[in-house]
Amino acid sequence: MARNKFPVEVLTPEGKVFDDEVEMVSTRTSVGSIGILANHAPLMAMLEPTELRLYKSDSDIVRFAQGEGYLQVVDNTALLLVEDAVDPEKLDRSAIESQLENARRALEEAEAGSEEGRRAERDIKRYEAFLEVGGS
Repeated sequence: MARNKFPVEVLTPEGKVFDDEVEMVSTRTSVGSIGILANHAPLMAMLEPTELRLYKSDSDIVRFAQGEGYLQVVDNTALLLVEDAVDPEKLDRSAIESQLENARRALEEAEAGSEEGRRAERDIKRYEAFLEVGGS
């Protein structure tokens, strides 16, 4: 079933990784999964690491391993500002597993409630999500 399309941009610190019209955006906010269709109510949300799916059509889906960031929906457009947006085919599983192990070790060594501990927890969530996206 064809849906109305709307413009979506995905930006990372390295630059623009996606700029096109889609029928739906599927991602995860800090309060749960969300799907955005055309003419969605204005929204601002914090994003969690997950698989970002951009549906150009039912059969044409652009996928990314998405890091944490922000989502803004306004005037029938969506903007995602994310730390990472990586093509799942380009994920290096062994490197991510190594980074995950380092983050777990950093969390063990960090003082309770410290910024280092919070950073390690965020890294663990990101690397676990990326391994899940890379495995699907």
